[in-house]
Amino acid sequence: MRYRQLGNSGVAVSVVGLGCNRLGRQVDQAGANAIIQCALDVGINFLDTADIYGSHPGESETMLGKALAGQWHRVVLGTKVTSKMGEGPNDRGASRYHIMSSVEASLRRLQTDHIDLYYIHEWDARTPLEETMRALDDLVSSGKVRYIGASNFAAWQICRANDIAEMRGWNSFVVTQEHYHMLHRHLEHDVLPYCRYANVGVVPYFPLAGGLLTGKYGRDSTISSTRVAYIQPYLTERTFQLLDRLQHFAAERNHTLGELAMAWLLAQPQVVSVISGATNPDQVAENAKAAEWELSEEENKLVREILEA
Repeated sequence: MRYRQLGNSGVAVSVVGLGCNRLGRQVDQAGANAIIQCALDVGINFLDTADIYGSHPGESETMLGKALAGQWHRVVLGTKVTSKMGEGPNDRGASRYHIMSSVEASLRRLQTDHIDLYYIHEWDARTPLEETMRALDDLVSSGKVRYIGASNFAAWQICRANDIAEMRGWNSFVVTQEHYHMLHRHLEHDVLPYCRYANVGVVPYFPLAGGLLTGKYGRDSTISSTRVAYIQPYLTERTFQLLDRLQHFAAERNHTLGELAMAWLLAQPQVVSVISGATNPDQVAENAKAAEWELSEEENKLVREILEA
């Protein structure tokens, strides 16, 4: 396994991370224990969850708390806040009120005294950004949170947040987690250039495009109801032509399409770690193989030519 710095911080994380959004929905506690152990065995130390993940809010965090008992020193864990966690008017958002309540609830579920990386899960237009950033800085100062990050933010939103933090002498976002893969490259227009300028790390999620970038789906495949809404927009003849060429490119180099998809992301500027979910240990081990392939400049160039043809 290879490791990179978490944005402009000093902590090192595995270039392949483990997404834990399926814990509680598709994976029970025994399965979670096995997945976490496999991740640790192959060198994955970067785990990703959120307070909303699971078949009900908080379930993924609760399962991780049990699976990581006695092993917290081996991981860098990120979780998130802002999603709707109840029916009350203040049970969501990035207000100081909700952040302070939510971090305590996450700590209880995780059975730990700190959170390594605390993300604002999405932009909250109702809350003044100064309020959000001050609350996050207080959490870092208190020791309950070690680093902070953004998720699903536009470039100007990350920039404004970090500018406020810099002016006030507060902690700033060290990374942003964004939807990014070979078939979805919108952040290359503004988020990536800003992050490169400001030395903010980028953590892509959905790196395999819901399975499309593993070769799982063909032109005549039946897609499950849980995936169809996400995958449907990509089901075009051009996409399948791209997949054919990318699969051939990977096979010529004794790799799979899925390994190429993740290795390509890791070849892009500012990308720290690629988050991929798993429902069993075999998938964890398979994802970890992507860390073994470092695309050369020439290979990166050739892949871009395929994507942009």
